[in-house]
This record gives sequence, C-alpha cells and structure tokens, in this order.
Amino acid sequence: MAHLVESMMYVGKTPWHGLGTPIPEDKQISVREAIVEAKLDWQVELRPLYTEKAGGGAKSGILDHYAVCRTSDNAFLGLVGPDYVPLQNEEALEWFQPFLDSDSATLETAGSLNGGKQVWALAKIGDNKMDVGKEDPVAHYILLSNAHDGSIAVRVGFTPIRVVCNNTLTLAHYSKASQLLRVRHTSGLHYNLELIREIMNVAGREFSATVAQYRRLQKRGIDSSGLERYVRIVFSLPEDKGGKELIPN
Repeated sequence: MAHLVESMMYVGKTPWHGLGTPIPEDKQISVREAIVEAKLDWQVELRPLYTEKAGGGAKSGILDHYAVCRTSDNAFLGLVGPDYVPLQNEEALEWFQPFLDSDSATLETAGSLNGGKQVWALAKIGDNKMDVGKEDPVAHYILLSNAHDGSIAVRVGFTPIRVVCNNTLTLAHYSKASQLLRVRHTSGLHYNLELIREIMNVAGREFSATVAQYRRLQKRGIDSSGLERYVRIVFSLPEDKGGKELIPN
C-alpha cells in the first residue's frame, strides 16, 4: 500500500492504483462536490492531554500539547504543540474558489492519505495556451497539501506533477520543477494562504507569458548558419574567420 490512499476523487485519467471516485472530464466540479466525492467532509479538533495518577484516580494536570482528532470517528491523527492552528479540509478546498470562479483552473484531484493524517487538493490550470505545440503539452497544476498530524507545514504552489497518491505527493514536494511555499500552522496561517494566492495570480500570468514565448520559438525555424551563430553567442566563442572549428580544442 505504497499509495496510502484512504479516499480520493479524480477527474480524467484513472490513477495507477485504481482507487477513488471518477468525475467526468466535462463536469465542472464545485468545491463542495469535491469535498463530498473525495470523502473529505470531516473536521479535526484539538483535544487537551491530561496525566493520570498511577493506579487510577482523578486526572491531574494538563500537558502542553494537544491531540489532533478526527471528529467523525475520533481517530487520533497526531500530537501538536500549543501554537498549532489546524487547517480544515473545507478551508483547504475553498482556497481554490477564486481560481474556479475566474475559470483559470479546475479541480483535478483531492484526497486523504494515511488514515487522514495528510490531505491534498490539486487544480489544473485550464488555460489552453499552456501547450507549446501539438507534441509538447505543458501540464501545470496548483497544489495545496496539509498534514493534520503536525508533521509538515502546509505546502502550496505550482507543480507539473499530477498528485494521486503518497508517492506522487512526495515527488511534488521535493521536485525541483515544483514551486511550493511552506506555511506553518500558526496564527497567521489563513492570512498567509490568502497572500500566497494573490502572488500566484501574478506568477500564473508570468508563466503564461513564458509559454507564449516558447510557442513563438517553436514555430520559428532555424538554419545551420543561424544555429552556429546561436551556439557561438551562448558559449562566447570567437567568430568563424577562415574555417575555424565551431568548438575549438
């Protein structure tokens, strides 16, 4: 069970593990529908910890940590400190709402891993200008992942990886191709997530502009003399004067 999938929903291609609720590609799934289909319609709460005297008896003292528990089944998810601020599943999915409202992205996958200890949501940027050419599509996603067990910070940003399991989530977290920011579970959690979303709107426009440049280059041919000149400029090679090799010994 390397996938560690507890529940999930997905749009389009079936994940390699074959799990989850499929959503038709032509359906614009809402945040609420995604939460229900991914079985993420549950919350967590922080419960104080107590000590108990040996041999039973009254509880005494409150430890300086809290247990994170799922309210639907009282499952214990993790142990966190007094400053930990949870991010509920509904809040995580609703973070994507402005992207859905502007038709700039659609929800692609969402789910729960390792018994609810980690959750993620992934939206595909829907701009059809993201393809450089017919044989060179550029997949671009927005990822938000969260750990209810306190093991990692919230991670949010761009990734080229379609997250469908624990393996692909880990790959997205550590891939150099991903551009993810970390947000700690502190009092500024929700404000910082809103701020990142505003920054990502700008970054998304810059990415679209870059793809447009790639597309123009893809349509423009180059002959051998132009290629040689390009290589000389890039590698600061001297101009060819009377039969010099392109790359000198």
